[in-house]
Amino acid sequence: MTCREFIDFIQEYLEGSLPPAERESFLEHLALCPSCVAYLETYQQTILLAKDAFRDLDATVPDEVPEALVSAILAATAKEGA
Repeated sequence: MTCREFIDFIQEYLEGSLPPAERESFLEHLALCPSCVAYLETYQQTILLAKDAFRDLDATVPDEVPEALVSAILAATAKEGA
């Protein structure tokens, strides 16, 4: 696996949806490439910081937002969490 391929697969790896063969190749590359180890750590830290940045935002939805849009967003979010 190349560094570019590593980056292409990083999201699937973190979600746990990377197929076994690709996961093995991903982990082999990770064991040999300190640059990709650093990239993965930075990527994970960025995700944590982004989630933390929005943690304290007001969760109320303005009245002018259509209910259908709110429902669609909540449905999509539920699918991602499943």
